[in-house]
Amino acid sequence: MENKKIVFFGGEPLGIPALEALAAAGIIPQLIVCSPDRPAGRGLRLVPPAVKQWAQTQNIEVFQPENYQDESAKQKLFATEWDLFVVVAYNFILPKWLLELPKKGCLNVHPSLLPALRGPSPIRTAILQNQPEAVGVTVMLLDEKMDTGPILQQQAYQPKVWPISGPILDGELAAQGGKLLAQVTPAWLAGEIEPKSQNHELATYTKMFKKGANELHISPLALPSGAEAFSLLCKIKAWEGIGDTFFVHNDKRIKIKAAGLSADSSLELYRVVPEGKAEMDFNSYLQSLAAP
Repeated sequence: MENKKIVFFGGEPLGIPALEALAAAGIIPQLIVCSPDRPAGRGLRLVPPAVKQWAQTQNIEVFQPENYQDESAKQKLFATEWDLFVVVAYNFILPKWLLELPKKGCLNVHPSLLPALRGPSPIRTAILQNQPEAVGVTVMLLDEKMDTGPILQQQAYQPKVWPISGPILDGELAAQGGKLLAQVTPAWLAGEIEPKSQNHELATYTKMFKKGANELHISPLALPSGAEAFSLLCKIKAWEGIGDTFFVHNDKRIKIKAAGLSADSSLELYRVVPEGKAEMDFNSYLQSLAAP
C-alpha cells in the first residue's frame, strides 16, 4: 500500500496465504518478522521458516528475533515510524511496547468466530468438540491479553461436510482469513472501520493438544455406532496431520489414517498403519488378524 509502512509478523499455517492475499491486493510489507531458522531432518541443518522463504522470493527484508528482551530487537523496530503491524500465526506474544509502536495498532487474524475458541488450537478444537457454529475467521486488534481485543470484521465458514479433516480446514481458513485481512487492512488504515468490543462473558477457550490424548479405546473387531461413533470421528478428524489417532490391539499400535461413518452411523476405518508395517486398507488389516 502506497506510503504506508507495514510490518508482517507471521508463521504457519495461516502466514503464507495471508501474505499472498495482501500482496494480491497491493499491500506489501516493508519488513517480515518470523521465527529464527531451526535445525531439521537427520542432518539437523538449519531450515528457514516458510514465511522467510516467501519474503526472500519477493525481496522483502526479514527479521528473526529470538525474543523481545534483546536490545537489538528494540533497536530494529524503533528505528522506523511504522503505520501498522499485521500478526498472523506468529509464535511469540508481543510485549506491550511493541503493540503500542505502530500508529494504527496491530491487526491479527484468528481462525474462529471470537469470542468463541480463544487460544492456541481453535481449528482443531472446533472439530474435536463438534462446534461448526464457531468456525470462521476474525480480524481483530491485538491487546495485551490473548484474543481479547476489539473485532474489526468476522466471516463464518460453512463446511460442506462435518466433521471435516483438520488439514483441509487449516487450508480453508488460511485462505479465507487472508482474503478478509486484505479487505480489512486498507479500510482500517483509511479510518472506515469502527472496532467492536468482544462480549467476554461468552468467551470459550482452547488448549494445546496433549501427547497421548489421541488414543482411541476401541476394538477393530467391534467398532462403535451412533453418538459414540460420531464423537470418535470428530477426534480422528481433529488429529489428522498433527499426530493422527491410534488404537492398541494385541499389544500393537495401529494408527488411523482415514475414517468415516457408515449408512447406519457406525464408525468405519478405511486406512490404517499397523505398528511396524506400511499403510494399508482396514479390511487387509482385519484379514491379517485372522491369518495364522
